[in-house]
Amino acid sequence: MAIDRQATGLALLRILIGVFFIFEGLGKLRWFLDSSALAGMFASWSQTVAPGSVSHWYLERIAVPGLAVFARLVPLGEISSGLALVFGFWTPLFAFVAFFMALNFQIASGAIFKYSFLTSGYGLPVLGGTLALAIGGARLPWSIRS
Repeated sequence: MAIDRQATGLALLRILIGVFFIFEGLGKLRWFLDSSALAGMFASWSQTVAPGSVSHWYLERIAVPGLAVFARLVPLGEISSGLALVFGFWTPLFAFVAFFMALNFQIASGAIFKYSFLTSGYGLPVLGGTLALAIGGARLPWSIRS
């Protein structure tokens, strides 16, 4: 049985985006014990985003008050989504979770509202790749659930 090229391409995207999220999450494991690094990021972003902007509102109303929760959910979400994508387990669901996490980062940091978002590897490629997998990632080759 021949594997079609589109499915193979999406499977490769799924695996590589999964590896990306695993290593993003591993780099944040220390947040479980000490959320000061995340607090520092939020403080830095609060100073660089425009007052009254969507990013400023998001930081003040959601991110900073939820710091302790996000410090644990982000690494856990990135690692679990990454593993699920690598192994092809519930790809559309975990790709959407990964998309949502990446979008939250882009909004909170204010990056999504800057020109550099269009040229950053963390911007359109990650959001586009995860969204593509959320839409078309069912029954791909090399999946636990293919």
